[in-house]
Amino acid sequence: MADQLAALVVQGIKTASCSAYNPGQTLSNVGERVIIEDSAGQAICIIEVAEVSVIPFNQVSAGFAYDEGEGDRTLESWRKGHQRFFERNGGFTPDMLLVCERFRVVHIFKEI
Repeated sequence: MADQLAALVVQGIKTASCSAYNPGQTLSNVGERVIIEDSAGQAICIIEVAEVSVIPFNQVSAGFAYDEGEGDRTLESWRKGHQRFFERNGGFTPDMLLVCERFRVVHIFKEI
């Protein structure tokens, strides 16, 4: 999955990501740069965080779902896929808080 998501980032299709919010966690800062790696740990690209917000799962917008770049890019598809993911990885509730980030690619090391 890491390789598929990294490819979407490099292609400019995936410009957003989310994760479950944990109280007390340190959030990314706008302007922060992060190296994206493939499944072998090889650097693929560098992204720069453009926006960070904490919002409930059931309030994620269609625009954010589209920017995540996965599946058919609809909100319905995003909700189904992410609900399954969170159910497998720690639990899901419709009002669970998510850290939602938008980013841009600033350097590509290798195309996938």
